Amino acid sequence: MTKWYDNIVIKEVKKMENWLVKRAQITPNRVAVTMAHQDMTFAEVAQKANHIAGKISSLKDCNARVALIMTNNVAGYLIIMALQQLGKTIVFINRRLSVDEINYQLSDAGVTLLLTDDDYTQALQIKQQIRFSDLPDGEPIIPVTAFPDDFVTSVMYTSGTTSQPKGVMQTYKNHFYSAMGSAINLGLSAQDAWLAVVPIFHISGFSILMRSLIYGMRVVLVEKFDSQAINELLIHDGITTMSVVPVMLKQLLAALPDDVNYNSHFRAMLLGGGPTDLATLQKAQLHKLPVIQSYGMTETASQVVALDSADIVKKMQSVGKPLFPVSITIRDQDGQPADQGNIWIKSPTLTVGYLNKPQKLLQNMHDGWFDTEDFGYLDEDGFLYVQGRQGDMINSGGENIFPDEVESAYAKMPGLDDIVVIGIPDDVWGAVPVAIVSGTGLSSDSLRQFGREKLAHYKVPQSFYQAKYWHRTASGKVQRQQFKADLDALEILK
Repeated sequence: MTKWYDNIVIKEVKKMENWLVKRAQITPNRVAVTMAHQDMTFAEVAQKANHIAGKISSLKDCNARVALIMTNNVAGYLIIMALQQLGKTIVFINRRLSVDEINYQLSDAGVTLLLTDDDYTQALQIKQQIRFSDLPDGEPIIPVTAFPDDFVTSVMYTSGTTSQPKGVMQTYKNHFYSAMGSAINLGLSAQDAWLAVVPIFHISGFSILMRSLIYGMRVVLVEKFDSQAINELLIHDGITTMSVVPVMLKQLLAALPDDVNYNSHFRAMLLGGGPTDLATLQKAQLHKLPVIQSYGMTETASQVVALDSADIVKKMQSVGKPLFPVSITIRDQDGQPADQGNIWIKSPTLTVGYLNKPQKLLQNMHDGWFDTEDFGYLDEDGFLYVQGRQGDMINSGGENIFPDEVESAYAKMPGLDDIVVIGIPDDVWGAVPVAIVSGTGLSSDSLRQFGREKLAHYKVPQSFYQAKYWHRTASGKVQRQQFKADLDALEILK
């Protein structure tokens, strides 16, 4: 809040107590993290984090930001906690990126220290690159006592499609309100235990750790997605919540025996990254498995919209209603209210900006509203439907085609494992849809016939290509632009 006294501006800086320190004081003996059936309490986490922070401090890196490459394991978890105790901003790096891509992000972030897990072997262009196990000895530190609300605790790079990735800055305030929105709307509490297999270097994973500190709940870390192993955990461990993307949910249900359900405490499969199909939802219902569809982005510090499992079949393809601190409106290209158009969001979880690119966020801001550049609409009951990215929409002869809608229509086709729809230029129509597919026993004729039964004729892909590789981000989202780049090298299905 800013006050004016005789032309002097006095800015009141609000602060939050150190979350880990606070949590270790309130519930020292409560389990904070579990991996491979090994538990660690919040008091133990705080002690270990301070010890590791001393090791990091001994490297004498004075940079406010430190880059991190990790997997979902306890070692990486403790490094995160240690960096927060030092008051450092963590620049999360996706280990699956190429060396050139990572070097770009390291340079853009201006970091001089990179910490990596022991399995990462690529040499990168940075002053210091240290594996976790190679950290030198150091004395335990006294952690920072508090953080300003606007302190940037994390930077995550968005996957660039038409331009270089941008570093999204997330503050403690962003993460706090995101946690509050989930707690109020989804009923989360200290009694929950959240399984984290989505990557921690992604917002869907890191937000789980932040919520754990706020709620005092247990986090169960899983390093690699294995449907059978995770099903065993969900059956026998007291896990209550798990974050998934559609492909994960399908694989978990496919590996789950018909007569088996998860543990009696399990109550929420939080689904992000796009809607799933009716057949999957019906199978989830047979297993008494609540699925909560959600919508969010890196810029909003995780989900800002959620669909209660009770509404998921009735409101098929909807992502739900805004969480408690979030407002949504639909606007046309001129910024005027519209029945269908761009999704605008107002939320305290919204990023304070993109690293080194102060104008980028402002380009999408309008009187406090953020233009997501996603296209959609609100129904008469206030449920949000996301039809796709503005840039993904295909205008074919004056008709708007949304790839997500076409892909969803094909979800129940026998033998089809995956499909992605893109637009290509056409001399007659301006653009037409085509599809890249993977599966067994597929032909262009069968795919085309199936589409004609489910969709308007202009929405049915003109051609079908056999995928050589399925491009997904670390969080499981399809990389549509990568498929577009590969198109010339793919074979058309006969």
